[in-house]
Amino acid sequence: MSGSAGTHFATLWEEIADLGHTLRYVDAGGYRTRVLDLAGAAPDAQTVVLASGTSGHIEAWTQNVRAFVEAGFRVVGYDYPGHGYTSPAGHPLEIRDYEEHLLALLDALELERVHLAGESLGGWLALKFAPKHPDRLHTVILSAPGGRVVGEPQLDRTQSVSVRAASEPTFENVKKRLQVVIHDPRNITDELVRVRQAIYARDGFSMANVSALREPERRWRNRVTDDDFAAVPVPALMVWTDNEPTGDEAEGERLCRLIPDGEYLLIRGAAHWPQWEGAAEFNAAAVAFLKKHAGRRNHA
Repeated sequence: MSGSAGTHFATLWEEIADLGHTLRYVDAGGYRTRVLDLAGAAPDAQTVVLASGTSGHIEAWTQNVRAFVEAGFRVVGYDYPGHGYTSPAGHPLEIRDYEEHLLALLDALELERVHLAGESLGGWLALKFAPKHPDRLHTVILSAPGGRVVGEPQLDRTQSVSVRAASEPTFENVKKRLQVVIHDPRNITDELVRVRQAIYARDGFSMANVSALREPERRWRNRVTDDDFAAVPVPALMVWTDNEPTGDEAEGERLCRLIPDGEYLLIRGAAHWPQWEGAAEFNAAAVAFLKKHAGRRNHA
């Protein structure tokens, strides 16, 4: 069971052990891409694709996969190029790279149209991907979406902690990196730290390439603007927190109002990973949102 501060947080294996699933590698745009695929309850189940944050991986969605599957959806989690256990990226990654990889993955898995749930960088990707490929999406879930140009001190802190964790992936250094996104350190599981330690220690892993969007010039040309929120062509669930480092509660509400068909969820007691720290509330709202719009599509 997913927990809150001081309670048990499940491991990924605990969450999926009794569910029909495969963990495999597929070629997507030339990258050997790690994919976790959990079967939906119905043969015609719609698919939720999970996109993680910068230097993240499938395990960031550990507390959510079961809820989506039990609601009847097929769930596909994947690692970006250079991230997790997908093959390394040989160059600094920009949003176009993530868009092309996602499109190639959908094609490789023969997924015509999906619900795209993205946290942080994944939300940034969803905001840029949706207007270009509305025919590939039912909805988007934007969990603390990144990409806006905000105060540099926060970005500088994130970058310095990330570089240290990658160059010296000790348990403590990696845990400090996770404390950038998780508000209560008690909510950081040993599994999460160990998985990320192993990823950072992989041959070919480059924090410079996976974190390239933190460089000011590159970030500026890939940035998310108010116009991007206003251009979302599908229903969107916007998830924000009371400790979000890129903006307060009023900013989250303002951004959501820009979305033509947007719903707003505020998770309290969380920072940049609402899907993890506020899993129960997040899952309930996300499932309700997905079911509502899956029903509309099924009867369209």
